[in-house]
Amino acid sequence: MGAKTDVKVVGSGSRTAQERTRADRDADPARRAMAGSLYVVATPLGNLRDVTLRSLDVLATASAIAAEDTRVTATLLRHYGIATPTLSLHAHNEAARVEMIVAMLEAGKSVALVSDAGTPAISDPGARLVRAVRDAGYPVIPLPGPSALATAISAAGLDAESFVFLGFLPQQAKARRARLAAFAELPVAIVVYEAPHRVRATVADLAVAFGGERALVVGRELTKAFETITRIQLGGADAWFAGDTNRERGEFVLIVDAPARAMRGANSALSADAERWLAALLAEMPPARAARVVASVTGIKRDVVYARALELKSGN
Repeated sequence: MGAKTDVKVVGSGSRTAQERTRADRDADPARRAMAGSLYVVATPLGNLRDVTLRSLDVLATASAIAAEDTRVTATLLRHYGIATPTLSLHAHNEAARVEMIVAMLEAGKSVALVSDAGTPAISDPGARLVRAVRDAGYPVIPLPGPSALATAISAAGLDAESFVFLGFLPQQAKARRARLAAFAELPVAIVVYEAPHRVRATVADLAVAFGGERALVVGRELTKAFETITRIQLGGADAWFAGDTNRERGEFVLIVDAPARAMRGANSALSADAERWLAALLAEMPPARAARVVASVTGIKRDVVYARALELKSGN
């Protein structure tokens, strides 16, 4: 009996960390993916330690993982000893995969949706699947985590208090310029994603659309070994890229900050358009709500708009 007891103690103590984690998940239903549910799981941009504990629980216990590129996701899964089967879901097969995944949920299985990096359905595949699963009546459960958009903005030190996210711009130059021109007059920051082979052309189009004096924040290879976050003027951006060929490598988040004149206006008087919009809205809704709407559209500080709303209401 004593010998058997010794064997059991040694065996228990020699379990790997992965085995102990698996046992903990098995013992706690709250740490396991629920049947018939789609999980939208954010994964690291580059540094594998940025994954959340909850994401690891779901990835390890889901019936399957729908991945933008199964080879990319395999690196993360191997690192954490996760053996959940994967299936591809990318821009070219998402429509075909929707029916299959909804059928899996109907059969009581759970599916985790991931992209190559960051949060799915933000300039990545997944939105069509999410919509179809909701329409079919099954839960869609988001797991917050890494996002290139939030990561870049948090480290940009923007003057703007609001921003417009355009994702990836059109590849054709004419269409790209037309898209940017539509946002040129907004007093907000403009955020785009870009690939290395188009980044200089896109930066040149940003300078034409918004003017060389506006600030550009370049976020490159975020969370990775060669991460770069640089704030420069748009007019000097091409020279900055030309100064080192390495600056054109990697994945980019480009942020054009709000124009200085817009920020001055945000701290003083409203523009003529904002004044007209505010007056019209005050005829239909309370000052606080009208101010919130105008502030969200114009980028002007809400407190400034609200103060003007109270003045208009009092007849000043």
